[in-house]
Amino acid sequence: MLDYMLMPFRRYADFKGRSRRMEFWSFTLLNVIVYAVILILAMAMGLSFSAFENLENGQAPSAAFGGGFMVLVGLGGLYALATLVPNIAVAVRRLHDRDMSGWWYLGFSVLGMIPLVGWIASIAFLVILFLPGTPGHNRFGPDPKDPSGAEVFA
Repeated sequence: MLDYMLMPFRRYADFKGRSRRMEFWSFTLLNVIVYAVILILAMAMGLSFSAFENLENGQAPSAAFGGGFMVLVGLGGLYALATLVPNIAVAVRRLHDRDMSGWWYLGFSVLGMIPLVGWIASIAFLVILFLPGTPGHNRFGPDPKDPSGAEVFA
């Protein structure tokens, strides 16, 4: 599974071909784990919910956020920038596995910004990402589950 988590980094800006569900969701799990660790460390290094209460009482904002918190927020931002292109690329390849053009990603992203329509578009995109890919060869390349295209009992 670790191989699938790191595969989008190896195929950094590769928008051609197909990606399995395992690759997409493993990479998503890796991102969730990294952000959770950053959040936990940020909470341990000075950010607490009581600090927000102190802000409401008129204390200085610098009292709420420690230096370690700011460093971790910066690291989280750098990680987000580093994974922006692989996130888009693996989503486009996942759409290719469903025999859909990668331009659908842009369409779902634009629709996601429209109030109320965005919820429906986001749910539809999520459902598409959960569906299995088309079996066999399609216009975007060979099946990543069976690259040779050989069926056992055909």
